[in-house]
Amino acid sequence: MSDERGAWKTYGERTVYDNRWVRLGLADVEAPNGQRWEYHVVHLARIAIALIVDDQDRALMLWRYRFPTDQWGYELLGGMVDEEDDSAGTAAREAAEESGWEPVGEAEHLVSFEPLPGQVTAPVDVYLWRGANHVGDPTDTEEVGRVEWVPLSRVAELAQRQELLGSGTLVALLYYLTSRGTGSATGQDQITKTP
Repeated sequence: MSDERGAWKTYGERTVYDNRWVRLGLADVEAPNGQRWEYHVVHLARIAIALIVDDQDRALMLWRYRFPTDQWGYELLGGMVDEEDDSAGTAAREAAEESGWEPVGEAEHLVSFEPLPGQVTAPVDVYLWRGANHVGDPTDTEEVGRVEWVPLSRVAELAQRQELLGSGTLVALLYYLTSRGTGSATGQDQITKTP
């Protein structure tokens, strides 16, 4: 990668602030123009997202409030991946805790991405399930929201109204919708027990 045109050189990084949720570093970098300085980099934990789609072409989401952006909107289920966990397992567990719906069947890795690569490392993994069983009320009282099966036909409208919260939700839904006709993300549909 360093041989490619436009690549930056990194000579190291020192940590300025660190906790479980965020680490701020100052990276010693040299830009392609030869200038060298310390560049702020924010490191966030890996996030795993569950996209659960039922046999009625609906996605399981939470309608919730996010205080940093002062927004209400729909969000897919998911959370931070702990060091001892795998992404798919985290996505399944978080979905059940946040919604009371447990994904069924094998997870299909849908897409992984970095939402803000210019200054932030924040890896996001999205997994697809084609069914879920209702196992009770949500148990994660911190992630309070209204649990809904939202028709996928509403995705463009909700995106236009800025009612899809976060890149994890937006990228996952748009990727799924655009890949359905290409042979990707089109595995066998399962019978889904939904209300």
